Amino acid sequence: MKVIEAVDLVKDYEANKLVVRALRGISLDFEEGEFAAVAGPSGSGKSTFLHLAGCLDTVTAGVLRIEGRNMAGLSKKELALLRRNRIGFIFQAYNLIPVLTVFENIAFPLTLLGIDGREIRERTAAALESVGLGGMEKRRPKEMSGGQQQRVAIARALVKRPAIILADEPTANLDSKIGREILETMLKLNESAKTTFIFSTHDNMVMDFARRIVHIRDGQIENDERKQGER
Repeated sequence: MKVIEAVDLVKDYEANKLVVRALRGISLDFEEGEFAAVAGPSGSGKSTFLHLAGCLDTVTAGVLRIEGRNMAGLSKKELALLRRNRIGFIFQAYNLIPVLTVFENIAFPLTLLGIDGREIRERTAAALESVGLGGMEKRRPKEMSGGQQQRVAIARALVKRPAIILADEPTANLDSKIGREILETMLKLNESAKTTFIFSTHDNMVMDFARRIVHIRDGQIENDERKQGER
């Protein structure tokens, strides 16, 4: 099943009264259970694609379908519910809530889903351990390094167990050892639950783990490489 399908996707931004075309009519789809990377230099359009795929922005032209539903036909409320229930995000800027503890930041998506307290505690504790932050439950974001905050953001995305996880440069602030361990955790979730992972990255380690690499340059697909066999 195609979980993300883009057909002739165009995205324009206006900057200083000039129109900048970030995506130039790309057609691209991802099947359920893919572990894929969208790679390219800064300004290539890879993060723009992730934001559109995550329903955080709207397309200028073309068609975008998530799990078979055309995003153009959904209301703001329907888009918000789709993001809440089906999509997990790992943002480059972390987007943690500063007044909440680490535990509360990670548990927050589960409270929105109405999951009972015991399961929230169990899943949040497991997510903390999976990113190597056990024992830091009561800290707040300002008391942590950038790499630790990134791990909190990763745990927050994983704890929801969504159908799709979109990760914008998830290893940018991590050392290679922690980055590899987290990618291995993500790969296990991908294999066990068929969670679709799509990374925006220029990190060679992420591309090494990925089973498919879509190269984007100047808002267009330059190459779409599918690996054969195991990584």
